[in-house]
Amino acid sequence: MKQTFLLLALAACVPAHAADLGLARIFSDHAVLQRDQPIAVWGTAGAGGKVTVTLGGRTASASADAQGKWKVQLPPQPAGGPYALTVASDGREVSRADILLGDVYLCSGQSNMEFLQRASTNAIGATYTAQNDRIRYLNVPRNSALAPQDDLLAPAAWTPMNADTIGDASAVCYYMARSLQADYKVPVGFIQASWGGTTIQGWIGAESLRTFGDYKAGIDLVAQYGTDPAAAQRAQDARTEAWWRAHDPATAAQRAFVAPDFDDSAWESVTPAGSGVDGVTWYRTTVTLTDAQARAANALHLGPVDTYDTTWVNGQRVGGAGLAWLGRDYTVPAGVFKPGRNVIVMRVLGSGGMTGAPANRTIGLSDGQVIPLPAAWKVRRGSALKGLAVPPAPWDMLTSYTTLYNGMIAPLVGYKFKLAAWYQGEANADAADEYRSLLPMLMRDWRQRFGQPALPFLVVQLTSYGATATAPGDSNWAELRAAQADTVAHDPHAGLAVTLDVGDRFDIHPTQKTVVGERLARAARAVAYGAKTAPGSPTAVAAAREGKDIVVTFRDTGGGLKTYSADRAIGFEVCAGKACRYADARVAGDRIVLPGAARAGTRGIMRVRYAWADAPFVNLFGGDGLPAAPFQLDVR
Repeated sequence: MKQTFLLLALAACVPAHAADLGLARIFSDHAVLQRDQPIAVWGTAGAGGKVTVTLGGRTASASADAQGKWKVQLPPQPAGGPYALTVASDGREVSRADILLGDVYLCSGQSNMEFLQRASTNAIGATYTAQNDRIRYLNVPRNSALAPQDDLLAPAAWTPMNADTIGDASAVCYYMARSLQADYKVPVGFIQASWGGTTIQGWIGAESLRTFGDYKAGIDLVAQYGTDPAAAQRAQDARTEAWWRAHDPATAAQRAFVAPDFDDSAWESVTPAGSGVDGVTWYRTTVTLTDAQARAANALHLGPVDTYDTTWVNGQRVGGAGLAWLGRDYTVPAGVFKPGRNVIVMRVLGSGGMTGAPANRTIGLSDGQVIPLPAAWKVRRGSALKGLAVPPAPWDMLTSYTTLYNGMIAPLVGYKFKLAAWYQGEANADAADEYRSLLPMLMRDWRQRFGQPALPFLVVQLTSYGATATAPGDSNWAELRAAQADTVAHDPHAGLAVTLDVGDRFDIHPTQKTVVGERLARAARAVAYGAKTAPGSPTAVAAAREGKDIVVTFRDTGGGLKTYSADRAIGFEVCAGKACRYADARVAGDRIVLPGAARAGTRGIMRVRYAWADAPFVNLFGGDGLPAAPFQLDVR
């Protein structure tokens, strides 16, 4: 999660030496390539040199360009292998062994997709039966990059599945792959490219994201940060200060606190451990560095901060973030730290301030060593602001724009996939309306870049998490679920996995990943493999008045709806305007009847909704055991 990933990503932009012959890092031993699709293979060679690639008896050639980059396309091949993948140029040769042709799945999102198999429910049982050379995986190294990358940040290895390796695989992706491989009997490889806590904006390519809303300015700033970090930091500082001037009348006077020579002798001296005071808090400290230390100092580590910070070193902005649990690890450009006295200033908006352990607040050096910061800081309270969010820099993790596409998806362009599975949304739950545009944008973007306009997309719907509801009300998580469902409903090549019944209202990382993976596999059979089966859960398609009742009609009920532990379904609401109330609900085959919901005196009822809460309790299922999907419908 550190911004040092950005500098590493920049290093990856440097082309290979012109004499190097090599394959892109996605092509390791044990790789799985997509069957029945043209096979692109790429890498580096001597500039202008002829490159010949051989796989499974098929051969193709191309010439490296002036930068030593080449790409060859082999014709489609059926499932099979193992084969050797061989690249030859100018009398030299490199090869990869044990290559299979089969189906390749791209699995991406945030922490619930990243969630390791070893931590999942019943992981031990799955480990005993994991030996299956026909299932393989590759974990893409984390990389937040400022420009699209040609290759992965670090070497990555395709790994055959066995008891020793299964634990490091994405649990959801593995359980999906296991189920599908058992059905279709072809090799399966899955590529996991995820980063916990990230928003969807980071995973969309710049050309697409810049067309939506006001993202163009942020995308331009990300590009500037890649070429001139100091200028980009100054521009971001100006944007941040404009926000502060608009929201805090004390900002203009308090900006003087940032200056290295500001006299803070009258401020209180405190060892920060969480302020517990809503509003603005200013922190200042000094540290003395030798000449050698100043030259080597390249990072600032401040631990978690609750909630929004802007941080300066010697008057220059070096970072800011807005997640209370996220440790602040800021890259500091060369020359910012000086020999002698250095002043670090932090402005925080929130209720906790600096909450981490004082021992973890340090200056990082280029050799990996650290210099401790003083435990005590000078502190001054500012304005009592509440309910505000400071916009972060567009390159800040975990809310960056396009940098995750650049570093983790762009290096895969050229690979072909059977399907993509997307498990993300928690980090965007407070902006569901925007997500209704961003999720279909991501799907279009990836399809275009991979050259697969009908690439099947499988979406895991948000599960249950958070406070339980004792009365109808608004729910950000319900709104985000609806955005996911609507996106899938309007895409003929998408499927939805409903997970309400396997969530954990106390843990945003529920461990029952086997069920989630198997529900993704069910959707894949219908959407990606063409099976004549319902792709998922019972889904409400209409709500209408019938006499004094309101009737909701469902499809994909698996032979009829049923309720568990009761003779009626819980979680149904009827709404007149913004006023909603719980409603009695009874099963009638493929329909739910809300008795008396349309009787005289209730003519204002215009909507029906179900499971509309962050962590709803549900008991309505289809005949095949899948939970009914949450919904909100207008009443006809």
